[in-house]
Amino acid sequence: MSSLFLFLMVFQAIVAALLVWVILMQKSEGGGLGVGGSPAGLMSARGAADFLTRSTTVLATVFVVVSITLAAMAVRAGSGRSIDDSLKRAAPISAPAAPTAPIDPLAGAAQNAPAAAPAASPAAGNAAPVDPFAAPAKK
Repeated sequence: MSSLFLFLMVFQAIVAALLVWVILMQKSEGGGLGVGGSPAGLMSARGAADFLTRSTTVLATVFVVVSITLAAMAVRAGSGRSIDDSLKRAAPISAPAAPTAPIDPLAGAAQNAPAAAPAASPAAGNAAPVDPFAAPAKK
């Protein structure tokens, strides 16, 4: 970071603090933190109001100009950079594998399954098993 950039950052912070202070010192209709002017002081109430209004305008203008200058300096400083690719990994170079057929997980299930025992019903010797989800037969 250049010393001019650092100086302008500190200067902008000081200008911002002064701008907040001057704005809070102005007398408002709502009765903020206004400065009470007395004729015995160096400045009259009207003179103090004019001074605070002018100083607000000057400080706001200086703040905007310094902000634009800092933004331009930051863009100029960042434009010469490139993307850091020091951690970029190179993919291993290899021949693509031949496509394989999809594997059916249930293909061997019928061969390895134990044989179903015939349903023994006490009433009928070799009767077909009853499907509990079948619709009842009409008579």
